[in-house]
Amino acid sequence: MTIISPTETVAFLDLAAMHAPIRDQLTQAWNNALTSSAFVGGEAVDAFEKQWADYCGTAHCVGVANGTDSLELILTALDIRPGDEVIVPANTFVATAEAVVRVGATPVFVDVDPDTLLITPEYLWSAISARTKAVMVVHLYGQVAEMDRIVAAAEAANIHVIEDAAQAHGATFNGTKAGAFGVAGSFSFYPGKNLGALGDAGAVVTDDPVLAEQIRSLANHGRGSHLLHTAVGRNSRLDGLQAAMLGIKLRHLDEWNRHRRAVHRVYRDAFVGSRVKTLATLEAGEPVHHLEVIRVPDRDRLIAGLSERGVETGIHYAHPCHKQPGFSRFDRDRLPVAETAADHQLSLPMHPTLELQRAEAVAQLVLELL
Repeated sequence: MTIISPTETVAFLDLAAMHAPIRDQLTQAWNNALTSSAFVGGEAVDAFEKQWADYCGTAHCVGVANGTDSLELILTALDIRPGDEVIVPANTFVATAEAVVRVGATPVFVDVDPDTLLITPEYLWSAISARTKAVMVVHLYGQVAEMDRIVAAAEAANIHVIEDAAQAHGATFNGTKAGAFGVAGSFSFYPGKNLGALGDAGAVVTDDPVLAEQIRSLANHGRGSHLLHTAVGRNSRLDGLQAAMLGIKLRHLDEWNRHRRAVHRVYRDAFVGSRVKTLATLEAGEPVHHLEVIRVPDRDRLIAGLSERGVETGIHYAHPCHKQPGFSRFDRDRLPVAETAADHQLSLPMHPTLELQRAEAVAQLVLELL
């Protein structure tokens, strides 16, 4: 087994190592952008939108400025407004709920499955009211939720299914990729994502041509034509440079995801029979392991011990959304799974250039420190 030496650091995420093999391609894309001066819109954006729609298995893709905007634009285009409710899992990054609040609607927080930490149809049903207009399904940590049953439940309740797939680039359930199940799927291309830009970027995918055009208009100042603004929109356009970078990196996404799965298997096998609780994988799913989340009895002590040995970690997430101060007015009765998970979960190093032997060493160190 590889030993972690006192002088080395095991990075939580190593973007420089990811970019090193494709540095010349990225540099050429930058040079092309300088030559063409197509910094907003242009051929690179058109090409990436088609590539990402094809990859996700959807008819349309609209590139936007970031993942949070993509969620808000979907909600706005669906005419979700003050007085409406949107169901949101409590265990997610605040951007999911933030978008709901930004359009004036009310996020209704629900608990998550104790094994996957994902929303389930049962929790969806428990929160539906006469004011419910949509459910925001979050494919957290790189795993697609149980979408066959969730979509069926939403259809029975006549509400929209919106997918927050910011952590699930390329993940599948029953062979269908994240983003292709609901009325629309939202993606973030923040640099640390499985497919990350070299800055902020995002996209919406959908099979609905009318919805796609509405979102494209809203993201471009509500334009119906260059000089005619048919709605009050915003400025949330995908930069041409970021689109070019994403197009290059998309060629490597499947390979990077395969390595993430291999790293996950190292962690999973090492923790069998231990005090470390790993996330369950849905039988019909193929996750992409954006994060390697475990739950342990004494998280803070373990984090300190790992840090002393040069192993970087993260916490996703230390507070469920309904317990965040900014969302206190939407607080609900106790959501025990999300609240307990928040006290015990931490994320181990996970990225496409992490050596399997290094992951094994990290896992063994975790076991030694518990």
